[in-house]
Amino acid sequence: MSAALQTIRNPQGERLDVAYQAPPGHPPGAPASIVVIAHGVTAHKDRPLLIALADALAEAGLPSLRVSFAGNGRSEGRFEDAVPTKEVGDLGSIIDALIVWGVGTIAYAGHSMGGAVGVMRAADDPRIACLVSLAGMVHVDAFMHAQFGHLAPGTPMLDKPECPWSPKLAEDAARIGSVTAAAAQIRVPWLLVHGEADDLVPCQDALDARQAAGGRPELVILPGIDHRFTGALPRVVDAVVPWLRARM
Repeated sequence: MSAALQTIRNPQGERLDVAYQAPPGHPPGAPASIVVIAHGVTAHKDRPLLIALADALAEAGLPSLRVSFAGNGRSEGRFEDAVPTKEVGDLGSIIDALIVWGVGTIAYAGHSMGGAVGVMRAADDPRIACLVSLAGMVHVDAFMHAQFGHLAPGTPMLDKPECPWSPKLAEDAARIGSVTAAAAQIRVPWLLVHGEADDLVPCQDALDARQAAGGRPELVILPGIDHRFTGALPRVVDAVVPWLRARM
């Protein structure tokens, strides 16, 4: 077993930028369990929500790995190629690397489009022991059409020049449609956390995911809270961290 996690590359050979955070006093080397934390569209591993969750997990004794999918943040690759299906492959490579490192139990927490990526991966990958969706996107094609369908190719998404709207993203979203079929296949513990006032990914997505999964996932709805959980990060942490501690 290596003392340090090795460089992670996706199936295309692109290096993925990750940040491992261990609890204070944790011994070196691979932890017995870890929470992989991933972002949504036009984001990266250093968003405040992801950092707050990683910090809280460390305080609770749980190691974490924040990741930027290829084409985002400091990861290699082009943003124009950063479609959900490719990110499912990125997540597979991350899990591969953690298993090789010696990690035993892997949980995944994804925000927004990262939530959809987690559902698609967990539906087919038994190495994910439990799943957390934070404002998780379910109706992927509907989201892309509503938020970005009016943009010409190359136009910045959400006013971010580094995130140009790509026909590849529209095409991949159309192929996926919704992740409800994948949700129906998930049998591991699953927590849905969603803001009731989310104007990007409607709270209905969480309700539809839970229904598709036969009512098995646990659901926390935060009244008056938006997609980024503005002003509510402690409430998100309070919902997620004890839930994960009880299952890892």
